[in-house]
Amino acid sequence: MKRLARVVLAVPLLLTGCVVPYGGADSVTTPTAAAGGYARLDKAGIEQIKASKAVRLNMSSGRLTKESVGLEDGSSQAPDVQTRDGEMALDIQGPAGTVSARTDRLRLNGMNTRSDFSEVTYFLTARTLEDYKALIREGVDRYGIDSGSAEGWIESISSRPGKESDFALTPGTSTGLQVTYDLRYDGSKDVQVIIVHVNPVPAGS
Repeated sequence: MKRLARVVLAVPLLLTGCVVPYGGADSVTTPTAAAGGYARLDKAGIEQIKASKAVRLNMSSGRLTKESVGLEDGSSQAPDVQTRDGEMALDIQGPAGTVSARTDRLRLNGMNTRSDFSEVTYFLTARTLEDYKALIREGVDRYGIDSGSAEGWIESISSRPGKESDFALTPGTSTGLQVTYDLRYDGSKDVQVIIVHVNPVPAGS
């Protein structure tokens, strides 16, 4: 009889989708993943991203809607996710491929009342010029960034590695998204930065 009572009590939990988390009542119970395992970018979702060091975004339609990441349609929120104890694995699913990176900061431009974000931005870093050039060439191979634009900049900065250069490479669109590498190089600094902008491909492109 006791066993039957336990079974009856368990049925409502299964029907309502409630799960008692491992670790007791203090564990996080708020769902932090959208359909398909994609990330949410509400407060609970951002905390989960920081804990797991992983984030997946769904731009397979060519754009990223606010509703798909757990925010209100038309919200002006601009989520900013920064990890201070290691990089997170980022995957952005595009219409024809995936934008993937390891980064310590992810920002979304949502300062408008549109239903979607106008841009996803993340940061790549390198400690040597050789590593920096490798990141650039990887972008050429992965995302269809113009190789002439990339190699022209590499040749220029290789001849004066101690100088500064801010330069945006011609975007690549092989994933069905527009990926722009915004180079922020300063030879006097220990860490070099690439700001990567991911946008919907402009109509007619």
